[in-house]
Amino acid sequence: MPKKVAIIMGSDSDLDTLRPAFKALASFGVEYEARVISAHRTPEVAAKYASEAAANGFGVMIAAAGKAAHLAGAIAANTTLPVIGVPVKSSTLDGLDALLSTVQMPSGVPVATVAIDGAANAALLAVQMLALAEDTLAAKLVEYKAKLAAETLEKDMALQEKL
Repeated sequence: MPKKVAIIMGSDSDLDTLRPAFKALASFGVEYEARVISAHRTPEVAAKYASEAAANGFGVMIAAAGKAAHLAGAIAANTTLPVIGVPVKSSTLDGLDALLSTVQMPSGVPVATVAIDGAANAALLAVQMLALAEDTLAAKLVEYKAKLAAETLEKDMALQEKL
């Protein structure tokens, strides 16, 4: 059975930031579950969800949070699954605080980190990870990359015609 992706947001205010991840996963036919779980307000729930994720059919976890952004690290501390952190631009520091909190993990507790508000890339990275064990998904990624290349070449041709 194909693995699912867990998408965890620290607050429901992160929902709009994560919509591109939902869309990307759906476009590849990857099942996902989205939850609001806080590393600070519901730490026991976060630990339990992370520790049971593999047994519940998940293959990758995406954790999005702003400000102190401890969610990805809290999740990674409680699972052996890959965790992808999405720093969210939600404070006066324009997301730099969340980026630094997410990317500065201690040795032994890795978190892959994408750009601030980079939910679409988090989903694509999750798809790439799952595709290591799923040939059908790997084939979809090859098609996706070819489509990206074709679109870029078309844009270049249009530019050349304008010049």
